[in-house]
Amino acid sequence: MSDPEKNHDAVSETHEEQLEEQLEKPLIEDVSADVAPVVQEFITEATEANKEEGIAAAEESAAHANAGFAGAAVAGETVAPYIAFENVSMSFGDFVVLNDVSFFVNPGETLCILGRSGVGKSVALRIVMGFLKPDSGTVLVAGQDIAGMSEREMQEVRRKVTMVFQNGALFDSITVGENVAFPLRERGDMEEDQILQVVKGLLEMVGVAGMDNVLPSELSTGMKRSVAIARALAAQPAAVLYDEPTTMVDPRMAHLLGNLIQRLKMQMHLTSIVVTHDMRFAEKLADRLVFLHEGMVRFFGTTEEMRASEDPILQEFFSRDELVLPV
Repeated sequence: MSDPEKNHDAVSETHEEQLEEQLEKPLIEDVSADVAPVVQEFITEATEANKEEGIAAAEESAAHANAGFAGAAVAGETVAPYIAFENVSMSFGDFVVLNDVSFFVNPGETLCILGRSGVGKSVALRIVMGFLKPDSGTVLVAGQDIAGMSEREMQEVRRKVTMVFQNGALFDSITVGENVAFPLRERGDMEEDQILQVVKGLLEMVGVAGMDNVLPSELSTGMKRSVAIARALAAQPAAVLYDEPTTMVDPRMAHLLGNLIQRLKMQMHLTSIVVTHDMRFAEKLADRLVFLHEGMVRFFGTTEEMRASEDPILQEFFSRDELVLPV
């Protein structure tokens, strides 16, 4: 091996080690000492609840007889999914958005939904949240079939599953701190000083420390997404859905958001679905990927399986993705 090749391998190995250290760095290390005890208790409570929720949802899922809800083998055992689509179809008038779509994500794992614009990626998230109802098929969320649920029933599901919208969906008329405090105040079981401490800690965790009194309109797109993640975490969900988190943000912010999503999964056992058009970003995050094309599932499996595919549609997607600057 030539010296340049050795140097390149050494740099790559160092980069991988640094990345591993970043991901393993405890979330609480980003939090100020004065609020760390309250925030640590909040994180621990959420993490334990996520573990229990994953077990309960898996038991509910296992009760469904449909083979599509079998999940995948983890550590030699078949795990029932936390979220699953089975033969889901949806149209807007004559336009078919999703056509017989099936996929799943297991508790504590990350699924990335890939595809070009207009293939139904964001529609799938809105179906999971109950904002849209499919024309046919079964949708399993937190171990329950939500397809026929009422809005009141869906509100209970949304206590477990929350969404980070592409535009952040923050309340523009109130400050960043008040946005993050909103789910905490809705709970009604926390003192105001505890709420303020948790808000401060969550904002520090997601990389926007000291922004408590700023209005959302004063933030960059990437910072709005970070605040939206903090607000989602304030609800102590078991699963978070991310709609195009890196769209219209610079590469550095995209890298930070990707690391944050990974750390939340690893340290808080969050189940995640990430919609993206960026294959590199998806490879960093995903346990499995689903590729949508013309409203149908063109591929569902691991990153390695996807890269090994000889499907010409996938190969074209990869070749176009190579032209995009790396995250």
